[in-house]
Amino acid sequence: MSPGEKLDPLPDTFILQPPVFHPVVPYVTTIFGGLRAGKMVQLQGVVPLDARRFQVDFQCGCSLHPRPDIAIHFNPRFHTTKPHVICNTLQGGHWQAEARWPHLALQRGASFLILFLFGNEEMKVSVNGLHFLHYRYRLPLSRVDTLGIYGDILVTAVGFLNINPFVEGGSEYPVGHVSFLGEVPCSRALPRGLWPGQVIIVRGLVLPEPKDFTLRLRDEAAHVPVTLRASFADRTLAWVSRWGGKKLIPAPFLFYPQRFFEVLLLCQEGGLKLALNGQGLGATSLGPQALERLRELHISGSIQLYCVHY
Repeated sequence: MSPGEKLDPLPDTFILQPPVFHPVVPYVTTIFGGLRAGKMVQLQGVVPLDARRFQVDFQCGCSLHPRPDIAIHFNPRFHTTKPHVICNTLQGGHWQAEARWPHLALQRGASFLILFLFGNEEMKVSVNGLHFLHYRYRLPLSRVDTLGIYGDILVTAVGFLNINPFVEGGSEYPVGHVSFLGEVPCSRALPRGLWPGQVIIVRGLVLPEPKDFTLRLRDEAAHVPVTLRASFADRTLAWVSRWGGKKLIPAPFLFYPQRFFEVLLLCQEGGLKLALNGQGLGATSLGPQALERLRELHISGSIQLYCVHY
């Protein structure tokens, strides 16, 4: 992009907030665009050995006085004889009736991955890949614009993502820790190939002066039957065949300097489905048994990687 050039307007649903690493607790941040159904917040960290309690609040503002309403208060407590989680809502300075979950799925001294998934009527929470609780909204989700983390917790990363749009991809809880993996190129072996239902996740940040981004899947004969390429020169995203033919993907161009992105590829019989930043964008076809013959995932271009999972 040339200096002073404006970005094309994008729908809010296409924009992802960059992850935050090792924030100091207490930590309060704005949620870009606020919360809405289909969003997900990912929290990674460690519970200290002497932890008594911590809380994750989804707040309606960030003022100190008066205290903002808290639409969702998630509060694990370790210091009681029976550790548990409390969820509640604060409105007009008054707490409502507590909802309590025993059998706390977090342990002192252990690392964790918590996913908060926001649906139309309730929030679902998973801990280390397993569903733990759901909590129905008592205030409109649209009022939430702030995340607050407080108490006895060491946070390694906070991610702001969208829920996996592929129901066929198994769990509604997308996997893949957020961590800085560095610049590319990056290659990952696929010793057993790929299979229907498997989801490839690639998350990254576009560099300040980008040229291109390319994701390739190579087969056992070193052929490249699948190439996904973003061109920054003409701002296009396309599937590229092994013979060089291009099939443009009609979608807003997401790969702008210093923007965070997520690519999901759902493997299915006869091809791959694509989603960018949680939005489904069609599919590309592959020949019979092509998935099981794939042996390498290769990523290159003007990005920094934060997650590669399959």
